[in-house]
Amino acid sequence: MTQAPGPRRAEGGFPVVGIIGGGQLARMSQPPAINLSITLSVLAESETASAALVTPHAPVGDHTDLEVVRAFARHVDVITFDHEHVPPQVISALIDDGVPVHPGPEALLHAQDKIVMRRRLTELGIPCPRWTAAQTAADVAAFGEEIGWPVIAKTPRGGYDGKGVRRISSPEEVTDWLELVGQDGPMREGVLLEEAVDFVRELAVMVGRSPSGQAATWPVVETVQTNSICTEVIAPAPGLDDDLATRIGEAALRIAGELGVTGVMAVELFEVRDGETGGAAYLVNELAMRPHNSGHWTIDGAVTSQFEQHLRAVLDLPLGDPSARQEWTVMANVLGGEHPDLYPTYRHLMARDPGLKIHLYGKGVRPGRKLGHVTVTGDGDLEALRERARHAADYLQGVIDE
Repeated sequence: MTQAPGPRRAEGGFPVVGIIGGGQLARMSQPPAINLSITLSVLAESETASAALVTPHAPVGDHTDLEVVRAFARHVDVITFDHEHVPPQVISALIDDGVPVHPGPEALLHAQDKIVMRRRLTELGIPCPRWTAAQTAADVAAFGEEIGWPVIAKTPRGGYDGKGVRRISSPEEVTDWLELVGQDGPMREGVLLEEAVDFVRELAVMVGRSPSGQAATWPVVETVQTNSICTEVIAPAPGLDDDLATRIGEAALRIAGELGVTGVMAVELFEVRDGETGGAAYLVNELAMRPHNSGHWTIDGAVTSQFEQHLRAVLDLPLGDPSARQEWTVMANVLGGEHPDLYPTYRHLMARDPGLKIHLYGKGVRPGRKLGHVTVTGDGDLEALRERARHAADYLQGVIDE
């Protein structure tokens, strides 16, 4: 780890929050931290990591190296995470050292291991897709024959944005994964198989929970996926049945409480039709125990953003109001295109749409890479808001030039 002095603490007894991981989530925590006079310290992957560019104390180190993480933790009051990839044994060692860590390893494991997550949610009676952990080709064949092909195969650990996910129609399509079952690695317990859900749309809800047990949810949102990457979030989800929205919010609060989550958690869901009644229902797809892309709209669209709420939660401060500021908020993700220079786009976008909010993450341009997002808010015409957000994202990506 690059040697550096400890973070400079603000006068007045304000704490230092340590974030393991220097990605865009840590970067976007900096504005609310500044407003609250909270000092952030980031254990970054490199000197050019997104958060390292805006955080004065950002030593470089490997999040899997216990001694590196311990050295980092000596200078902070609480530890939290930019991602879920810190090994449980590293987190447990910090707790043994007396360092407050949020979320703790028992909760975080449910976001690190999809089989563990599926097993626990099933025990709690939370609606999920039908699933199994397959260890052999025969297991895969039996599951496919039981529920019908194709099925969704996932690596239990490490997958995101469509990585580690396959839509398969035979056991042969996961032979390489099955060969890794029983070995140390993402397939140690087996390959996760799930039914291919015939869903109406994808939804998500964010929940914040403090160590004292206070919890609050934001409105349920609709997420739009393109090639397995989220490209748009609409808050709140248009036309969502009020009863279903209530049930989803209650489920998120129950999951957070039962798993002992501290901080912010995203619950990603499928909206489906109940097979018996034909009414609206849901299935939980994924959990993420950190600020999440589906909650970026809260920066401009909610009274309290997910980033401020996460800081409040991990410090066990009273939580903020998660209510929406206006009737609609639309967020569009900006993906890398063919144009490496993004700053020249500002003049056109800001002149064309003064109400547009642009959030870029300080990343180098690479085709398909998430570089940032844009947000528009307003009342009334939702389609007009969506068009404004799409235009801005497309212009930043170089899809359009006017």
